[in-house]
Parts: sequence; structure tokens; C-alpha cells
Amino acid sequence: MRPLLCLLLAFTAVSAEKPAPVENDKRVQSDGKGWRIEKAVIKDAKLPRVLLVGDSILNGYQGQATKLLAGKANVDLWVNPYNQSEYVNKLLAEVLANGPYDVVVFNMGLHGWQEGRIKPGTFEPLMRGYVEVLKAKLPKAKLLWASSTPVTAKGKPTEINAEINPNIIEQNRMAAKVMAEMNVPVVDFYGLLIDKRELARGDMFHWTAPAYNLIAQAAVDAILRELATK
Repeated sequence: MRPLLCLLLAFTAVSAEKPAPVENDKRVQSDGKGWRIEKAVIKDAKLPRVLLVGDSILNGYQGQATKLLAGKANVDLWVNPYNQSEYVNKLLAEVLANGPYDVVVFNMGLHGWQEGRIKPGTFEPLMRGYVEVLKAKLPKAKLLWASSTPVTAKGKPTEINAEINPNIIEQNRMAAKVMAEMNVPVVDFYGLLIDKRELARGDMFHWTAPAYNLIAQAAVDAILRELATK
């Protein structure tokens, strides 16, 4: 049995006064066990604690990442459909109360490209605010930003989605700029998969197991490097 316990919570278990997360765009659903916090069953409290934050891409790679970290770290997940906003920055502070964590890998991108979700000119300040929450709540933690994965054409996985992918590229660029300013290393999921689009599933956003194994390995390699410096 893998060392994770699904806690059967959406956002209501983080705060009973807040609504559960909802994604109305049917193209970008959770593609797995759903939006949730999932906490490790801690058998060895001496191991470092890792938090993985992301969307449905995290649902794809978390199983392999957790296996690779078995015996090396206790791994919690926060799988959510949020984009950059003041709301999510406040929510993040509540989620981090489940810590403390030694390393946090975080990503937001596949739910923020739709028109009207992020007001022009606010992406970078909101992203900066997100990192500031992480640093304030987890001053000793190592942080890693994971870039968003490519978006491919519907039914033609080797082709890039000409409408959506340019937004992903631009948001990755802005996020990388913020991370450089705030000394947060980047795990480049986009760069890892852009030339491996034959591994895309064909539904625009999701990937096959070999692709998820690649990004799991990249995330784990970065996590272990950060843990080695603590």
C-alpha cells in the first residue's frame, strides 16, 4: 500500500466556511482522484516532509514521485484547480498549517489561461504574493517552482495547441521571472515534455504514464538536491 492516505476532503476540510473547489471548464478536470489534500501516513517522523502542489498534472505524477521518495521523505499533496489570485494566496496560508515542510514543489498554470481569470498586469504581483506566503509560513523550507506542461492539439498530440499554448508559454515566462527575483529554483516540466509530445494523451492537457514518470523523476531529483543542502 502506498504511504498516502486520502482524507476525503475538498476545501471544506481546510476551512468549513469556504466552498469546495470547482472547475467549470470541462477540459481541465482533475483527471484522477479529484481535488483534495492528501496527507502522508507518517511511519517515520524523522524523515523530512515534502508538499507537492499542483493541478491534474500532479494527479498524474504524484504516485511515481511518492514511490521514488519512499523511505526518504513523507509526502503530502494539494491537488487543486486554482489560478493566481488573492483568494488562493489566503487559502495557501491555511493549507500550509498542515506543515511544517522541508521542501515545497508548487505549480499553477493550466487553470489560468482562460480569458478573464487573471486580470492583465496582475499575474506577476499575485505570483510574487504566493511565494511571499510560502516564505512567511515556511521560513526554513526549500521552494521549487514547476513550470506548466505544454498544451497539445485535440486528437493530434504531437501538434501544439495554437490557441492555448502561447498563454502557457507566457505565464511560464512571467513565473520564471518572479522565481529568479525571489531565488526560487525552477523544475522545467515544460522543457522536459515539449519535444516529447508523442507521450501526450491527445486530450490537450494530459499525458501518458511515461511522461508522468519523466516529470516525477525531475521533481524528485530536485527535491533530493534541496534536501541534501538542508
